[in-house]
Amino acid sequence: MGADTVDMGLLQEYVPILIFLFIAVGFSALLIFLGWLRGPKRPDAEKLSPYECGFEPFEAPRSRFNVRYYLVAILFIIFDLEVAFLFPWSISLSEVGLFGFWSMIIFLGILTAGFAYEWKKGALDWE
Repeated sequence: MGADTVDMGLLQEYVPILIFLFIAVGFSALLIFLGWLRGPKRPDAEKLSPYECGFEPFEAPRSRFNVRYYLVAILFIIFDLEVAFLFPWSISLSEVGLFGFWSMIIFLGILTAGFAYEWKKGALDWE
């Protein structure tokens, strides 16, 4: 008898989550249906035209990109990861001690050296 009451008690804890889930799905379905019902259904030529860049593409869609786009993207990822490492390090600086401090200084030095190298080589200069 004790195991049955524990199982029912455990299931009853999930009832508010299920109610919330049903309300969220129902409300989302209602809004999608109302948008479909009340939205205009007469597309014209301007609505069907390309909208990402505002004009028809000049070249074939499989043309190559300039390598500088990739370099900037890689730089963004590197410095984004740097920030992802710096925040937890700064929060726990008192626990990691002097070894953790100098480890991060070496890490930042390596990143700075790589950035200076790319800058010197002209990878960041747009023509």
